[in-house]
Amino acid sequence: MSNTNSKLKSIDRDTLWDRAYHSLKTALLAGRFVPGERIILRKVADDLGISLTPVRDAVNRLIAENVLDRGGVGQGGGAIVPLLSAKQFDQLMIIRGTLEPIAAATAAKLASKKDLLVVANSLANMKQFVADGQVDDYLEAHYQFHFGIYRLSKLPIILQTIESAWLRCGPTLTLALPEYVPGMKRHKYHVATLTALKQGNPVGAAEAIRADIDSARSDICSLLDQI
Repeated sequence: MSNTNSKLKSIDRDTLWDRAYHSLKTALLAGRFVPGERIILRKVADDLGISLTPVRDAVNRLIAENVLDRGGVGQGGGAIVPLLSAKQFDQLMIIRGTLEPIAAATAAKLASKKDLLVVANSLANMKQFVADGQVDDYLEAHYQFHFGIYRLSKLPIILQTIESAWLRCGPTLTLALPEYVPGMKRHKYHVATLTALKQGNPVGAAEAIRADIDSARSDICSLLDQI
């Protein structure tokens, strides 16, 4: 039976390798794993209700993509979520700061009112989850807010590259949560992004997203330097 406290969502029993990979990837993108955390193959398999083989294959792919570090040998070896150096994190945030404003600007030109209702709902959820102290749910809503915007750009290659950068830096972003969550330090940038999208203002959307990324980049690089 699946663990009710699992970081992962249960999956159907078809195309198990792809689904195991997707579940792990979604959890990493949403910051549900933290740097230094060990991912145990058996626990993941139990949480998802599947055998070890597709989980091992999914984890090996994430290791090959430099998203995870190998965690040892045997069934319990699994993988470890890496703690990035300040230089590594900075490079990933440079990628994000270059591509995400492009996606946001393009989304501002294409998004319909119906599209933006979904984005607005994610932003409202973020604020409510902070008020309720639901950090995991906040992280999920934060991911949905950003990627809800970027998907509207209809730029699949750029979206894939953004996702790859998020996969590698997502867990490290959680280091800023103790400071960020109580005061919602970057909430103003999220609000500014949504406002620009509603106005069909590509420059404003790009600038707000870039400011959000630059703020996180500065804060977390400083933390990593101290570590």
